[in-house]
Amino acid sequence: MAGQVAGWPTRAVTALGVLAWVAALAAVAPLVRGYLTSAPDQRMVDLAVYRTGGLSVLQGQPIYTILTQPPQLLPFTYPPAAALFAVPLALMPWAAAQLVWVPFIYGPLAVVIWFAFAPLLRRAGRMRAVVFAVLFAACAYLFPLRDEMRFGQVDMVLLAMAVADCAAVAPRWPRGALVGLATAIKLVPGVFIVYLWLSGRRRAAVTAAVAALTWTVGAWLVLPRDSMTYWTSVIFQSGRLGSNSGTSNQSLRGMLLREFLPGQAPGALWAAVALAVAVAGFAVARRLARQSREMEAIAVTALLGVLLSPVSWIHHFLVVVVVIGAILADGRSPRRVAIAAVTAVCFALTIPWWGQSLLGQHDVPDLVARIVEDAFGIAALALLVILARLRAPGPRVPSS
Repeated sequence: MAGQVAGWPTRAVTALGVLAWVAALAAVAPLVRGYLTSAPDQRMVDLAVYRTGGLSVLQGQPIYTILTQPPQLLPFTYPPAAALFAVPLALMPWAAAQLVWVPFIYGPLAVVIWFAFAPLLRRAGRMRAVVFAVLFAACAYLFPLRDEMRFGQVDMVLLAMAVADCAAVAPRWPRGALVGLATAIKLVPGVFIVYLWLSGRRRAAVTAAVAALTWTVGAWLVLPRDSMTYWTSVIFQSGRLGSNSGTSNQSLRGMLLREFLPGQAPGALWAAVALAVAVAGFAVARRLARQSREMEAIAVTALLGVLLSPVSWIHHFLVVVVVIGAILADGRSPRRVAIAAVTAVCFALTIPWWGQSLLGQHDVPDLVARIVEDAFGIAALALLVILARLRAPGPRVPSS
């Protein structure tokens, strides 16, 4: 396609790109409209948590004892620094906050696509805007992205910060600063500090660690009581996040908890499994980084983040956008294209919920139902193996 439009006037190519983006935004509009007009008590419930944290700061109330409005009654579960960043949301009406938050989901999505699919976009040449628009619309319909919009989550912002910090060739900010800020807001992006260190960018890793500590100490100075509560108590209360054994938790721990139901999964077992996955996964990320396969290494690190976290809801698996882009590369390898397509289809479907519906059906073995219910977690493990075994993408060599 890029070759076919090579001779087109610049104005025509620009018009085609504009039309493609109009079509992409029109395709995403039903998602936005649907979730913004859903039942009030089901609309962007996590955004309501952020806003409640900001209101608590403004009103001088304890952040970690205040709940959102019924029937959700959700507590604030993030570090105190996140509550400070949520103050602007508390200064605007709830209806306005919902509208304002939409660009904070889809703007960062565009940033992640720009980096993750960079080889394909470069190959597209003058068709880059069209391909970018198609990718944007397609990624918006992945199940984790739909849940991200439904709940009004902040994960895409944090992922974009981490990906841009690690993948930018010559960032205009101190490399590591964005990863550090993301870690101060929500601890899971801290896996990218480990990645920066293992990939040989020790200075950036130190910068990220110092930035995270600086933001955390700054929040402690402003909110000393809440900081003490969080770092000595709340951080250890995973139950505040909701049912850890529910279908939505697709982390390693979530899968183990469901496997041992109605009993309790041994904590030592989870620690052992998590340690094994972490050691193997970071070894793969280090190797890929040293082979200059940056985006594949970032994808492995992002997968480790959702697998190793005690709780990883389905919307946390939006990291699959990075994984698909890393696997696809420039789109020349049929094998990579097939794997990327299967991954996209898998994460576009609500497979874990199919598994939950299969539980208790007499004609379906419980083991089969559990495997289906754990689909995203199992897929993440499989993708780690796939990324570890894929050959480096390269230019296609013509046959002799």
